[in-house]
Amino acid sequence: MSISRHASVPSETTTGAVTTPEENLAAESPFQVLDRSVHVAMSLFTAGLSPAALTQAFFDWYVHLAVSPGKRLELAWQVVDGAVNTYTYGLRSAFGLHDDPCPRGLPHDERFRAPNWQSFPFNVYAHGFLSIERWWEAATTSLRGVSQRHDEMANFAARQILDTVAPSNFILTNPEVLERTCAEGGANLLRGYADWIADRASLRIGAPLRGLEAFKVGETVAVTPGKIVHRTRLAEIIQYAPATERVRPEPVVIVSAWIMKYYILDLSPENSLVRFLTQQGFTVFVVSWKNPGVADRDVGFDDYRTEGLLPAINAATAITKAPKMHAVGYCLGGTLLAITAAAMARDGDDRLASLTFFAAQVDFTDAGELMLFVDESQVTFLEDTMWGRGYLDSGKMAGAFQMLRSNDLIWSRSVHDYLMGEPSTATDIMAWNADPTRMPYRMHSQYLRSLFLNNDLAEGRFEVEDRPVVLPDIRAPTFVVSTERDHVAPWRSVFKFHLFSGAEVTFVLTNGGHNAGILSEPRHPHRHFRMGTRKAGASYVDPDAWCAEHAPKDGSWWPAWSAWLAAKSGAMVEPPLLGDGAVGFPALEDAPGRYVFMK
Repeated sequence: MSISRHASVPSETTTGAVTTPEENLAAESPFQVLDRSVHVAMSLFTAGLSPAALTQAFFDWYVHLAVSPGKRLELAWQVVDGAVNTYTYGLRSAFGLHDDPCPRGLPHDERFRAPNWQSFPFNVYAHGFLSIERWWEAATTSLRGVSQRHDEMANFAARQILDTVAPSNFILTNPEVLERTCAEGGANLLRGYADWIADRASLRIGAPLRGLEAFKVGETVAVTPGKIVHRTRLAEIIQYAPATERVRPEPVVIVSAWIMKYYILDLSPENSLVRFLTQQGFTVFVVSWKNPGVADRDVGFDDYRTEGLLPAINAATAITKAPKMHAVGYCLGGTLLAITAAAMARDGDDRLASLTFFAAQVDFTDAGELMLFVDESQVTFLEDTMWGRGYLDSGKMAGAFQMLRSNDLIWSRSVHDYLMGEPSTATDIMAWNADPTRMPYRMHSQYLRSLFLNNDLAEGRFEVEDRPVVLPDIRAPTFVVSTERDHVAPWRSVFKFHLFSGAEVTFVLTNGGHNAGILSEPRHPHRHFRMGTRKAGASYVDPDAWCAEHAPKDGSWWPAWSAWLAAKSGAMVEPPLLGDGAVGFPALEDAPGRYVFMK
């Protein structure tokens, strides 16, 4: 894989040998080392965000606001109107007319839904805050002349600041917290403070957070029986034991993103997608990625194809002796699968019976709020902060994803845990989320520059083995799953796969978020999904029209996907061996293997 000719890439040794941080710093001029060192120090105070990127966004917004007197007059009128409205609302509320303040809130804002917030004076607090929030929403959106990205960054930053001062975050302005405190004589605050101290201590020493110690890899999660049948420097290939007397001849190969541990798809037995597939008669192989360290700083994006996905495909087809297989990619793993599938099609490799993508993007021009963290300034800043260590620390990635939903993931949870004194119920997905991974320096730089900044894959410039790959070469039938509230891969962005494929595409839109929507096992309450198939060669339908044409169905999408896979598979056969040394893939050890335990 090569990067666009317009993108700078990290340096590497001419021999391809792994280099240490000290050797890389020694190759830099003292002036470059100084710049990088300053950026590293700055990142400690900016949570990894580039100050230059934020400054550019706000300068663009401020200058255009300064030369837009009409917009300023409109905002000034909204200030007056909002103040009068809040004052009138407060008077009515003081005399017993308790109106619900929530209609002024933004969509999906659940902070003020409890009945307590409709009583005076708390409804006035909420109403005033939501009025201010609405004003900033108007001030930082749709300002003529401001670039879309800077517009979104200004709006995002304003929301982050406002979320920190919401009345729901403070004891004296949150009626639920006050009621609990009075009822318990402050015991809730003492419990919350003790829990806060314990959580801070756990973070410092890297210990599991409260309640998560019950979820142990290989004991209570990631327990579907299987064997490691191949190991490379980047991945272990797991083959799972059959759960039925006969199986489909075509194996299923799953590749998840290497920014996550693979067992998101093999959590507890009741919500394990891997276990579900084996119970439906499929032979399942999964790529378990190594957690990279300093020695892996020069690992590139294409190494994940050649030392992860391709070995898994080779192992699956060799062990099962099947001429074709079903490939599944999740998130960044789906992007890797699309690249690999395009390269296989280009090179005449027809082993793909079908493709399935979970919350995966191939076009990054509409990647939602995640794009706020990707421009030339931000990428350069990230490269400098990664340079010394050789990888992107997992904490910075987790922090960035939490900021995308700070209201839900930071503030609301803090109120619940530390002010209400009600520790969140530990779940297997919380334990998985607290078990993050790192990103190699070189790979992450290539990924951000080639896919995000330059959109090389969608525009036909992405190269595999020094030749471009194009998505329209893919002819295998495809099953694409997206989620309604995905803040990492927005569903309209995932829907764009239709633009790059002339093959049959079945698209599923399910409720939930990036992970919760994928973990949609049968019998999971409150689940629904929409599903539709575009036949090969049929005309394109835009996402909103598609959504209007397909009514939601109650339940899990898993059985529908299993039926789709079965329809693309052959008749049942005897299960294959669990590892086969005769074809070069012996069973090495029991699943989940070694790499999943690497910290």
